[in-house]
Parts: sequence; structure tokens; C-alpha cells
Amino acid sequence: MSRRYVNQLSNGDTVDEAFLVSDKQLRANRQGNLYLHLELRDRTGSVGARLWNATEELARSFEPGDYLLARGKTQIFQGSLQVILSHIEILDPARVEPEDFLPQSTQNIGRLYNRLRDVLLGMQDPHLRALVECFLIDEEFVAKFTAAPAGIKNHHAYQGGLLEHVVSMLNVADRILGLYPDVDRDLLLTGIFLHDVGKVAELSYDRAFAYTDEGQLVGHLVMGVEMLRDKVERTADLTGEPFPNELLLRLKHMIVSHHGALEYGSPKLPMTLEAIALHYLDNLDAKLHAFGREIRDDPSRESAWTPFQQSMGRRLFKGTPRNAPEPDDD
Repeated sequence: MSRRYVNQLSNGDTVDEAFLVSDKQLRANRQGNLYLHLELRDRTGSVGARLWNATEELARSFEPGDYLLARGKTQIFQGSLQVILSHIEILDPARVEPEDFLPQSTQNIGRLYNRLRDVLLGMQDPHLRALVECFLIDEEFVAKFTAAPAGIKNHHAYQGGLLEHVVSMLNVADRILGLYPDVDRDLLLTGIFLHDVGKVAELSYDRAFAYTDEGQLVGHLVMGVEMLRDKVERTADLTGEPFPNELLLRLKHMIVSHHGALEYGSPKLPMTLEAIALHYLDNLDAKLHAFGREIRDDPSRESAWTPFQQSMGRRLFKGTPRNAPEPDDD
């Protein structure tokens, strides 16, 4: 029998399905009674769930990345759908189909990767092209880069999301660079490719999306610079000469400054044309993707507005609900 996915759930539905646990917290209510707050997901999205009267023993019996059979009923709480659980059962991973649980890019990964190669290997600068080749001939890196999400929850948070994000930025840059002749085209394209490259090791994404230990302790900005430095050392084998010091410095700066502000995690503010261009292209693609996802995936069909989005500090306007009656002309 076919399963019922998260994006098919609505208020008042009975739930009896397998889910992947992406987050688990044991909390206490005002009376001191313990309950489990879970984030359950499948390939179409995630839903919050609560199991009242939980025990520490039950909470210790499974972890994020495990599969659960969850039974309960959905309800709307503070504008969002959640599941009030009546029963959970830990499932053997052999009993589930893994592709049902991790969200995937809706775009063709092969086509995205071919576009990435076409743009980057068409660059004129021999040092930057050699640097890119050093990454693209690394089969282990390519496998990770084409599978990684760009984030865990808010930013292209699905397998293939990082590749999709980078190719989208490359496409935008390719269209607008003619308007800004002072921007070094090849440098910007390389910076776009490298800006989040550390995420292939910062995040784990075989089952539940999470941070690796190194990702938590170091972060993808520093990890990206380390990966850049490693590949730069190999470019001389392709070009026959050392990688230019200033070019390397500019690439490092683009990686560490691309968040654009100190409070967003960048240790340095953008200080070059290519760095500021990278920051705004990154922000544009991430924000448009996030807004579009919230509008598209909002389960409510009765309201022209989404629920309040805490991470965005606002509700989003969807427009007239599709099932709204036509206005009366009389």
C-alpha cells in the first residue's frame, strides 16, 4: 500500500506512518511532566510531533536518524500543523525505503552538474580553470557535492540542494556580468563555486540532515578555505607554474566574507567587487528560494497568508486562495 506523505496531511487526519526522526527533544511541561517533541520527516517535508507522558527511557531508545512508526492525529497549533502522538515504535531500517525519507532536488542532478562543468571549464583564466579541474576530477568530492544539501532546514535543505543553489547563482551571474565590466568574471564564477564548498564536510546527509563534529566545531567557512588551499597546491601539475598569491587571497576573502555581515558569521566584511557581488547573489538565491518554499508548501488553503514565519519575522502573502468563490457581480 502506498504511503501518505507529510505534504498530504491536513488538520484532523489520522496518522499511521513511518517517518525519519530529524530532531528529538525531551521537555517538561509546567507541571513537570515529561513529553517528547519530535521533528518527523519524509521526502516531501517535515512536521512537528508531540508525545505526552514520555519517559527518559523511551527518549534514550532512539536518536535523530532513526526511523519510527508514528500513530496519532494532526491538529493546528499556533498556525502550524503538528501531530499529537498516541504511539511510537522504532523501526528496523531494513523495513523502509530510504528514498521515501530524505528530500531530493526536483531538478535533474545530471543536467545541473553538466551545466556547472560547462560554465566553470569555459573560463579563460588558466589558474582558476586548473583549480576548478582539481575539484572536478576528485570523484569523492563530486559525489558529495552533488548529493549535499545547502542547509539543514531553511536553505535548499534537500539532497542536491547545494549543487542546485550554486548552479542557480552561476546562471544569474552569467546573465548580469555584462552589465558590470569591472567585475572579474572568472573570479566571481570561481567564488560562487567555492563559497559553500565546505558544506560537503560540514553537514552529514546520508540519513537525517545534521552537522558533523567538525562542522559544529569549525564551520564551513574555515573548512572551505582549507579545501581551497589543498587544491591550490595541486594546480601547478596542470599549469606548470605556482598559483598567484593575490588570486588565492581574493578567493579566500570571498569564502570568509560571503555571509556579508559579522552577525551572520562572516569574520570579514566583503571588501572587493567580486566578494560583494557574491554575497548579494548568494542572499538573493537563498531568500527567493525560502520565500517560494514557504508560499508553495503552506498546507492552508483557507487563508491568503502563511502562518507567521519566525525565521523571517513576518507572514507571507500568497494571494487569493484557489478555492475562494468568485465575487458576486450583483
